[in-house]
Amino acid sequence: MSIIAQHGDIFIILACVFGFFMAWGVGANDVANAMGTSVGSRAITIKQAIFIAVIFEFLGAWLAGGQVTETIRKGIIDPALLESDPQLLVYGMLASLLAAGTWLLVASMRGWPVSTTHSIVGAIVGFAMAGLGLEAVGWGKVGQIAASWVVSPLMSGSIAFMLFKSVQHLIFENRDPFAAAKRYVPMYIFLVGFIVAMVTLTKGLKHVGFDLSFGVSLAYAVLIGLAVMALGGVLERRVSRNRSEDDAFGFGGVERVFAVLMLFTACAMAFAHGSNDVANAVGPLAAVISVVYSHGDVGGASLVPWWVLVLGGGGIVVGLVTYGHKVIATVGTGITELTPSRGFAATLAAATTVVLASGTGLPISTTHTLVGAVLGVGLARGMAALNLRVIGTIVMSWLITLPAGAFLAIMFFFMFKGMFG
Repeated sequence: MSIIAQHGDIFIILACVFGFFMAWGVGANDVANAMGTSVGSRAITIKQAIFIAVIFEFLGAWLAGGQVTETIRKGIIDPALLESDPQLLVYGMLASLLAAGTWLLVASMRGWPVSTTHSIVGAIVGFAMAGLGLEAVGWGKVGQIAASWVVSPLMSGSIAFMLFKSVQHLIFENRDPFAAAKRYVPMYIFLVGFIVAMVTLTKGLKHVGFDLSFGVSLAYAVLIGLAVMALGGVLERRVSRNRSEDDAFGFGGVERVFAVLMLFTACAMAFAHGSNDVANAVGPLAAVISVVYSHGDVGGASLVPWWVLVLGGGGIVVGLVTYGHKVIATVGTGITELTPSRGFAATLAAATTVVLASGTGLPISTTHTLVGAVLGVGLARGMAALNLRVIGTIVMSWLITLPAGAFLAIMFFFMFKGMFG
């Protein structure tokens, strides 16, 4: 009797527990990144952020996160090598979930924004090296992922720098900043709607079977952008000019107009993130379920049962509610001081980079992109506006993520192998 037939139920229970733990880590760490700019700029409170994230992350995970996750994550391992020993894949995926979850727990307790994508990639590389040998790892793919670490923060930082400079030039340097904000902010709202619709249509909906061509996605995104712009215009009319005593230039009203805009970017970022990153927790879980149900067939595509996505979405929500505040504080206030206009430039730049990256198929980390964008906004205000000590800690935690994930996964892999034979 094969190991999988003998211990199948135990494997599925373990996979669900570890998958929930990993999703908890995604919620505590990654979602906090997506929300950090909105909370840090005081456009929304922490309670509102958690409320938005709970709804939109869950919707993103459930509506757009499912169907077929690539059986073995992102071409890192060659499945043909596992056909004779399918239980090794089960051990490896369990070890990867537990390792990535453990690392995210450590990082979230410390308030470091690390990348969940990289933790799970590191973990899978570790188990493949230990269990199958060095030749089992697709090093080309791993190299691409490593390249995206450098490319994504640079790209989003540059976009955020230019966006914030345009806000400074068009609005803050205007004779009447408030009137200028009323005039130009609808254009920025259109950009947000358009770009987020593009992210969702190109990156999110493929799983649901809506595989739209680039041209069709573009047309839909323009329509959605115009609709969001109309809604933003209605909300923006309510913002009055009333100045406080200490607001000599009338910038307070401008920031209130941008706070309306940040509401849109927060919802959007949460939806796109839920649809994209829930796969980090659910991918390995789906692989285990598929191997156990098919009695050891490694090659088949793993169809994700609906309850797995709900488990992933639920784990993300619990993580955000219990531990998310620490990473939110680092991204939102630790790197540089954010106001709604700065937070908007950072969030939009990050979303744009994700769209462009998913168009080219580069594996990219939301975390790196967003931190890069916040840095870009800080730089637009001059080097003195950046907190270099916090930035050093963040970069350090990024460098440790892959080896930490790999090391933990190797340890857990041999532990499971020893337990089940």
